[in-house]
Amino acid sequence: MTDVTSLAVCLLLGMESGLVMAAAETNPPLRLMTLEPGHFHAALMQKQMQPDLSAQVDVYALPGPDLGAHLARIDQFNARAQNPTYWDEIVHTNGVPLDRLLAEHPGNVVVMAGNNAGKIDRIQAIVAAGISVLADKPWIITTADFPKLAATLATADTNRVVAYDAMTQRFEITCLLPRELVNTPAVFGQLADGTAEEPAVDMASLHYLLKEVAGLPLLRPPWFFDIRQQGEALADVGTHLADLVPWTIFPDQALNYRTDIQLLSATRWPTIISLPEFQKVTGESVFPAYLADALQDGKLQYYANNTVIYTLRHTFVRLKLQWGFAAPAGSKDAELAIFRGTQARVEVRQGAAENYVAQVYVIPNRPALHGTVATALTAKVAELQTLHPGLAVKDLGDRFQIKIPDALRIGHEAHFALLTRRFLDYVHHPESQPAWEQPNLLAKYFLTTAGVELARKNTQP
Repeated sequence: MTDVTSLAVCLLLGMESGLVMAAAETNPPLRLMTLEPGHFHAALMQKQMQPDLSAQVDVYALPGPDLGAHLARIDQFNARAQNPTYWDEIVHTNGVPLDRLLAEHPGNVVVMAGNNAGKIDRIQAIVAAGISVLADKPWIITTADFPKLAATLATADTNRVVAYDAMTQRFEITCLLPRELVNTPAVFGQLADGTAEEPAVDMASLHYLLKEVAGLPLLRPPWFFDIRQQGEALADVGTHLADLVPWTIFPDQALNYRTDIQLLSATRWPTIISLPEFQKVTGESVFPAYLADALQDGKLQYYANNTVIYTLRHTFVRLKLQWGFAAPAGSKDAELAIFRGTQARVEVRQGAAENYVAQVYVIPNRPALHGTVATALTAKVAELQTLHPGLAVKDLGDRFQIKIPDALRIGHEAHFALLTRRFLDYVHHPESQPAWEQPNLLAKYFLTTAGVELARKNTQP
């Protein structure tokens, strides 16, 4: 990380947890166990040292490329020039990884980020053993597993352990700002109801399969391309958007998935991947046998794209998730979020016009509101300086841009330090976890899994 990013993370860690060193002195030490790391997020949980977390980490996994890639990333963190880590990875490769972890459990917290098939069964077994777990999304990818999710949360409560979902975008400044602005009536007005054609909340993301992580080319495991193991887009990366919607418009409020969500429509369509492309992104020479039913004319029909329209407490919401193979020259991942209020819109745009750097805009609904919104927005941004120093308002004529200093743009990978810090604080004090977390986790996964089930009835070419 750069010095600016490192400083920002340290400052934010302090804001999240009080005095971090004081926490290390007063809380009992924790020791991490990593189970079957098959996704690079498992390593990112260790990108920063934590003062109350032992440097010894036990990894339970079968030998293979997933394990090798994970250990290589940890080695890279240990060897970097700036702020190197000093993890001591103790690797256990004999036997069934989960069974051996539960039998030995040299640590008291587990990190999971890998194959999503049966993930909820592994989480359930861990919390049943009285061990806290930080699990990467998604926890479930089918409606059939939804009852297990509710049972797992109940078991965690009974055993006074923490089962926490890795929602890193809650730490992103371009997500934090809309949450503040949407809930400032002097700027935003009241949240509109919207319609199916023009929803009050409209969010979209475009990701690419071929990318770099921590400065290295990312080789994805071949099972990533099996929707029975990875999940479709809405059930996978869609969990972030499904989480951000209520977190933004109904902050700190518990949802009831039975009454607060009504699914209206959903679609799916494939990203076509040739064998040479598959070889480039996985390092494999052929399509594995388990993908045979997804091949057409020698190409993989990878169902990595979804839309869903639903209402959340009578507010219309649309989510759109897309995966391309590789970004065209000069472009990157793109995101869009629109929140419509009675006085103004709050938008987050990360496209070509923003040079693929997310920007936050406030757009008055009518020219006559320009002065009113300007005054209220300037006052709100001044109020936010305590938590987010350096913010400024730029008048662009028909809209306002929130200027965000580089020190607050710590990046996706650095968010994992903040996520891990919050999880560890909850482990020390399970009662401090907000009451809305569990019902909203249920609501999120009800939406994503039921949305995929509905989308499969409307498959598009």
